[in-house]
Amino acid sequence: MSRARGREGDSGAVAAIPGSPPDAGRWEALIAAARSAMEAAYAPYSGFRVGAATVAAASRIYTGANVEVSSYGLTLCAERLAVFSAVHHGERALTHLALVTETARPVSPCGACRQVIHEFGPDAEIALVTRDGEARYTRIRDILPDAFDPSVLPRHPVRGG
Repeated sequence: MSRARGREGDSGAVAAIPGSPPDAGRWEALIAAARSAMEAAYAPYSGFRVGAATVAAASRIYTGANVEVSSYGLTLCAERLAVFSAVHHGERALTHLALVTETARPVSPCGACRQVIHEFGPDAEIALVTRDGEARYTRIRDILPDAFDPSVLPRHPVRGG
């Protein structure tokens, strides 16, 4: 994992994951989209606003913001909303996801979101970004080792179906 510091749009705000091709432009666009999505979050109970943006090979960005309801178990996380939006629009192979929060340190996706991200982007790269633009870069496989996947099902469908 690498760290970068600064606000989105600053030259030092984004960095490629070591060993991967430099995607500074892609990260900047995703982080900006996730930051914008966070503004639409509905978090009247916790006040914890989150924005997410994901992209697939086609380069179209899909965003999501967390939506809380008084029955907390029915709350939808920003990451899942972004991924589900991408899937709704026909995407099945996500490559990058940016997650922005108003926290002082980068926050990782919850377990349910990790599983959903892995389902549609088992090799996805992730940027975890704070209110001040500090970012931590990782991969879904690094934060969800030994993920549950369709190969363990007795009769698993072809990916993308």
